[in-house]
Amino acid sequence: MNSVSRGWTLTVLGFLALLIAGCAGPNPIAGTAGAHGVAGFWSGLWHGMICPIAFVISLFNHAVSMYEVHNNGNWYNFGFILGAGAWGILGGRRSS
Repeated sequence: MNSVSRGWTLTVLGFLALLIAGCAGPNPIAGTAGAHGVAGFWSGLWHGMICPIAFVISLFNHAVSMYEVHNNGNWYNFGFILGAGAWGILGGRRSS
C-alpha cells in the first residue's frame, strides 16, 4: 500500500470514528451515587491503573466493568487517563 492510499485510509477511518463517537450521548447517571458513592479523582486514578486487568476480568464476568459510571465527571476522567497512562510511565526505560 503506498503512502497516499494509506493516508486516505487513515483519514476515512478517523472520520468514521469521530462520526460514531458523535452519536454517543451524555452519561445520564453521572454524578449520581452508586453503591459506593460518587467516584472522584482518586477512584479514577485507581481504575485507570487497574484497567488492563479489569478489562480481562470483564470479558469473563459481566458484573465487572473497567469504568465507573457513577462518577463526578471531568475529575474522574482526568484521574482515569493519568492512571491508564501510568502503565507507560511505570514501564521505565529499556537500555539498548
